[in-house]
Amino acid sequence: MAGAQEFEKVLTQSETSVATFEDRSTLRKIQHFLHSTPAAVPLIVLVMSIIIFGLTIGGKFFSSYTLTLILQQIAVVGILGAAQTLVILTAGIDLSIGVVMVISAVVMGNCAIHYGIPSGISVMIGLAVGGLCGLLNGVLVAKVKLPPFIVTLGTWYIVMATNFIYSANETLRDADVEAIAPFLQVFGESFKVGKAVFTLGVVFMLVLVFGLWYALNHTAWGRHLYAVGDDPEAAQLAGIRTDRVLLGTYTLAGVIAGLAAWVSIGRNGSISPSAAVTDYNLQAITAAVVGGISLFGGRGSILGTLFGALIVGVVSMGLNMLGADPQWKVLLTGVLIIAAVAIDQWIRKVAG
Repeated sequence: MAGAQEFEKVLTQSETSVATFEDRSTLRKIQHFLHSTPAAVPLIVLVMSIIIFGLTIGGKFFSSYTLTLILQQIAVVGILGAAQTLVILTAGIDLSIGVVMVISAVVMGNCAIHYGIPSGISVMIGLAVGGLCGLLNGVLVAKVKLPPFIVTLGTWYIVMATNFIYSANETLRDADVEAIAPFLQVFGESFKVGKAVFTLGVVFMLVLVFGLWYALNHTAWGRHLYAVGDDPEAAQLAGIRTDRVLLGTYTLAGVIAGLAAWVSIGRNGSISPSAAVTDYNLQAITAAVVGGISLFGGRGSILGTLFGALIVGVVSMGLNMLGADPQWKVLLTGVLIIAAVAIDQWIRKVAG
């Protein structure tokens, strides 16, 4: 360098590459993989659960009948879990989803059996009731700006009380439903594939989950929903109508709860208003959380929710076949929930 001072000449021999601080350890690579593939963890846990119970119980557990029976048992929870997943992805929660399902079933049954309305129209009325309940939640969350937890806790009480007042806690018997409105039980119809027995309810659950997976991953609506859950302020600055996304999500969750009601009628045969006191809400949340859906919103795969429901179903079936105390299922479910949240926190450090 002509005319350069002595200290400037040193610069010509200095390192020009940019320093990097990327951690290329195996653990870090695993962390990145799990962050980019949120359904991987529940899938691994599901496979391990099946292997463990299979080795413990023997070939009876691996039979087509047992594995398809698990699918039949988780069909309703799987559908409710899908509805819950949509809400959780927006960083919300819906504590009323279970009772919305029950009141939708009660309305369907009463319209068809007591009011003489054709079964198809009765189903549509029940779905509309579910959608209206979801819309109410959406308005209170998106427009009134109330916290989702408080809103859905309140509507849980309101919908449950309305359910009992409207129905007078009268159970519609299986025989009456079958005789007057058999269409309500259509999802209970079964068919065989080899030795495996599937119900239409299981088929519907799988179609719904994979349909929602496609919509969430390959449509603008799905990208907007994830964006709202990840950072609502940034999403709004990007031109996304966050209030519309929230309204649509809660309303759709209500409609899906109505579909779960239709499937539950096929599964149970009868329609009981007292089903509102069961823990459908907790089961749906459990399926989503164990399935890797982040309670902070914006991360997770709806396929993971399906795997989460299957994990709980496999654990329940395996323990039943081993003759274990039912409380072991409760204990293991609690462990799975805490482990799932801990893993989610660890994976989220990648984004941080």
